[in-house]
Amino acid sequence: MDFQKNLLEYISQSLMTTDETISIAESVTSGCLQLAFSQMPNASMFYKGGMTAYSLSEKVKLLKVDRQEAEECDCVSENIAETMALNVARLYESDWSIATTGYCTPIRNSGYKIFAYFSFSYKGEIVLTKKLELHPKTQALNAQLYYTEFILGCFKSELNRLLILK
Repeated sequence: MDFQKNLLEYISQSLMTTDETISIAESVTSGCLQLAFSQMPNASMFYKGGMTAYSLSEKVKLLKVDRQEAEECDCVSENIAETMALNVARLYESDWSIATTGYCTPIRNSGYKIFAYFSFSYKGEIVLTKKLELHPKTQALNAQLYYTEFILGCFKSELNRLLILK
């Protein structure tokens, strides 16, 4: 997995400059974001850790996702991503968090589409949530890698936006 080196360095430098921390809750990206953060320079100074909660029961137990809501949407919705983001930040006591949920293969529950929701939280509030759709013929690993790189790019933009405001 070859993420853009300058993207990883920028995120690392930004988090160290602001003296802020981050944690990750993944489902559809299944550890790819955690891997990317672990590859960043001086990761231990800002990356608190993460989890891959793939099943409904783990999302309910660990990330306090509402069981009924999760059952109704197969754990894939904007609100589920936001709940995951807020609760992983609480769990790790981090300033920032990123959460992902979605599909990397087209199945009946996804309407035979490939898409993901991702959410960023900052100091206890959701600052960005988006849906990302890919072509249904995209290979599963390629979908996960694309989601990861796209999310990292969005995170860089969000860090940039907040640095300008400070």
